[in-house]
Amino acid sequence: MKALVFLGKENMEWRDVADPEAGPGEVIVRVEACGICGSDMHGYHGYDPRRVPPMIMGHELAGIVETGARAGARVTVNPLLTCGRCDACLSGRPQLCEKQRNIGLPPHAGAFAEKITVPEFNLVEMPDDMTFATAALSEPVAVAYHAVRIGVHGLRRPLSAARVAVLGGGAIGLATALVAISQGARRVMLGEKSAMRRATATNASNAILAYEPGGMSEPEPASVDLVFDAVGAGATREAAFRMVRRGGTIVHLGLLPGSEGVDVRRLTLGEIAFVGSYCYSMADFRETVALLAEGRFGPLNWVEQRPMSEGAGAFADIDQERVEAAKIILATS
Repeated sequence: MKALVFLGKENMEWRDVADPEAGPGEVIVRVEACGICGSDMHGYHGYDPRRVPPMIMGHELAGIVETGARAGARVTVNPLLTCGRCDACLSGRPQLCEKQRNIGLPPHAGAFAEKITVPEFNLVEMPDDMTFATAALSEPVAVAYHAVRIGVHGLRRPLSAARVAVLGGGAIGLATALVAISQGARRVMLGEKSAMRRATATNASNAILAYEPGGMSEPEPASVDLVFDAVGAGATREAAFRMVRRGGTIVHLGLLPGSEGVDVRRLTLGEIAFVGSYCYSMADFRETVALLAEGRFGPLNWVEQRPMSEGAGAFADIDQERVEAAKIILATS
């Protein structure tokens, strides 16, 4: 089969590799679509010691089951690999499993390929009228769905009456804004440095007010009930603590390292909730698939589709900021 192989820093190649083989409890899925994640870009830049070349990345996938009792089923795949036996798994919080791993990280090859081996348990069937490109959005949108669910739980007023801000206009940040709007937020302020990404966010929903950080439209200090930091940098944490009001909530879902920008004194004096959000539960994932199938997050005009055989160019274009779309989906056909 063909696969997009990561060969080293900023080096990807569409080449022949061995077909995967399914073990006990596993099936072969013919990949139809797979999204490029920010974590894939992190590996592409050589920043992730877990992504050791040569390897196949990719975990935001949808396709058709080729083996086993469910052969022929159109599916998306929850890429979290967990033990299934610990307290976190048994209580419906598999994202907190101490043994949690991911498809697309060694030793489990990813989905930038024509075929992939996945545990049958991780399959989630999709409606017949749902496109594979839309289904491939299930993973990143589930991240946003889980974060919004956590944020709403900490609110002291209905989401429709809350002032909401999202920091970061990439796929996760934009998806978080769209999920919040679908759940009742009347308007979401979205901070993003890139003018192209601000335009993309504005076009995605008329309920999004995209602003340039540090500009005139940035939320005033102590004015926001619920802040989502989808970047996780020192500057965005500092901005979140500056704009959140007393008694408000900050949901931190960005994965950059560091702790700069956390104002512990303001957190204490203002009774501010600062909570992390990581991935999703299987229930979150399934609910996200259903909501995407229903079109609950708008026209998805922030997504671009390209052939997987041209994936190396897509990675390079994202790296050079030549892409207006918040998400690129690589398709095999």
